[in-house]
Amino acid sequence: MALMHEPTAPNHSAQDALRVLESVARHSAGVTDTELARSTGLGSERLTALLRMLRREGYVEQITDGAYVTGDTLRRLTSAHDHERALRDQLQHTLDRLRDSVGAAVYMSRYVDGEVKVTQYAAGPTTPAVNEWVDFRYSAHATAVGKSLLTQLDHNARRDHLSRHKMARLTSRTITSDKLLLSRLESQPPTVPVLDLQEYAVGTVCAAVPITAGSAVGCLALSLPVEHAHRLKRAAETLNRNAAPVLLSLTI
Repeated sequence: MALMHEPTAPNHSAQDALRVLESVARHSAGVTDTELARSTGLGSERLTALLRMLRREGYVEQITDGAYVTGDTLRRLTSAHDHERALRDQLQHTLDRLRDSVGAAVYMSRYVDGEVKVTQYAAGPTTPAVNEWVDFRYSAHATAVGKSLLTQLDHNARRDHLSRHKMARLTSRTITSDKLLLSRLESQPPTVPVLDLQEYAVGTVCAAVPITAGSAVGCLALSLPVEHAHRLKRAAETLNRNAAPVLLSLTI
């Protein structure tokens, strides 16, 4: 399976955050923001925003003299002991925070062994998860999650997926023409969220943004009741802007 990767804003943020973490880790006694700026080459405003995010997610801590040291999150994720559980816990923490900041149910999905898989999600009483009335593995053509994952594959891998899963009409808005769907996937800019406007389920709208770490294909998505459709674009932009912590967790 070939992938079609283009850098997105979260990718750049995660890469810059890794540079900061590497610099912090080299200074066990602590390192100041001035020293970090010098060692990473990052501007003051950019560095301040990254340090704020890294502190919020527990990757770095500030000690009494204001210097930065590695935090509990980084120590857990870089420990050989139970890395998978530490990663899952950290991703859930981040998804819960994203759910609250965008005011919508949030999902983490991966493309694993040729199938769409929702690996984790965060929902709540006021941010209900979408009702999976048709298995997400068989409805990639109709969901924001599925379409976002398919956009990250090459043309042959997309055709292979569609050849294995019949494009059923789930609502009156569902695309059932593989030619039309492939054309739309081909023209989808990687930095623009993929949308599902009641294509999977009547009464629900969704958006998804790519999360690609190494050779793994993934995405972050959100769902809203259709009466909140006017919030979808802004919520998707917020999700995209705040996706870097997820990428960072997957990269470490």
